[in-house]
Amino acid sequence: MSFGFSVGDFVATIELANRIRKEFVGAPSQFNAVSDEVRSLAIVLLDVEVVLCDQELIDQQKVQLKEIATGCRNVLDELESTLDKYGELRPGPASLGARARRVWKRLKWEPEDIKELRCRIVSNITLLNSFQGMLASQVSIATKRGVDRLQERQENHERQQEHEIIIEWLTTVDYANHQSDLIRARQEGTGEWLLQSGEFRTWLKQEKKTLFCPGIPGAGKTVLTSIVIDNLEKMFERDNSIQIAYLFCNFRRQDEQKPEDLLASLLKQLVQGHTSTSKPLKSLYERHREKRTRPSFDEISQVLHTVTSGYARTFIIIDALDECQALKGSRQKFLTEIFNFQAKTGASLFMTSRFIPEIMKEFEGSLSLEIRASDRDVLEYVNGRMQLLLRSRISKYPDLQDTIRKEILKSVDGMYDSPVS
Repeated sequence: MSFGFSVGDFVATIELANRIRKEFVGAPSQFNAVSDEVRSLAIVLLDVEVVLCDQELIDQQKVQLKEIATGCRNVLDELESTLDKYGELRPGPASLGARARRVWKRLKWEPEDIKELRCRIVSNITLLNSFQGMLASQVSIATKRGVDRLQERQENHERQQEHEIIIEWLTTVDYANHQSDLIRARQEGTGEWLLQSGEFRTWLKQEKKTLFCPGIPGAGKTVLTSIVIDNLEKMFERDNSIQIAYLFCNFRRQDEQKPEDLLASLLKQLVQGHTSTSKPLKSLYERHREKRTRPSFDEISQVLHTVTSGYARTFIIIDALDECQALKGSRQKFLTEIFNFQAKTGASLFMTSRFIPEIMKEFEGSLSLEIRASDRDVLEYVNGRMQLLLRSRISKYPDLQDTIRKEILKSVDGMYDSPVS
């Protein structure tokens, strides 16, 4: 404590109360009441001391306690002095080492001055009890808040665990790993021509736009798709109201890329950043968990529309539509749903494909930009790999290096594909 009042002062007050209690041994009955009050005061003082050991007081409480404790000390000092009027302390038998005992005068009634002191003692007991009650209430409130926080953290943890279980139930396919591999393999500086193009900038600025990027096999469509995804993720990483989802279609994985699988992957990506599961998705999960069934295409579509309705903007990026399963109209079914999703939510679509007539027809009227390996991208890639060659004998022949670059540029003819893709 501060303000010129310490725990030691408080303990001294307790010791004084206990000492006075002992002096009442053998006192006339007229002193029974005040003896009981001093005993009660000593007990309350001890209770408050216990609370003080575990609780830090604020300045206002310290001032309040100092005033109460000072009042207790004053009344006890006065009581001790007053008792000398009604008895005197005499030493006990020296052989027994006994302490001094008070020899009391005979009285017929409680003295007025003792009665007045007793009232003051009762008043201080009341003040101490109120102060202790206030501290206990604060401890109770603090404890409740602590328990509430622990419970809230536990509930949040359980909701997060449930959320993770549900999104894994949607699909175990994870395109993020493939995206990371592509970006790691990217040669710094490549793909800038696409990001700086007028078509891409228009698509980026306006909602509900589709940018279709066809290209020949090996033109680098997948690499450029990963660059677009990376660009969008960096651009909107701090804006939770804007969501990005993407797919890399692959003819080798058609067994896990049926229309409902692709929709489920998009839905998973659009909700996985949440800390809890939306009610529609949770209901879908619980309905099928009990029956051990999988959700239908229409059910996934309905939830997808619902959960994205609260976003300011949604970007859907799909690479290699030509490798999407076409059997029994699967690709057409998926594309129809994506366009329907765009019409209702205003989503921005970016898609790549080879030059397949039936696919090209779907994007008539959309923004379009052919993907070809630019000379700049090829040179960036070659220069990046040239460092490995410079350790060999060609490092001595700059002209040979230039010849290598020129011949590679000639032979590429619009094709540039990363080994990862």
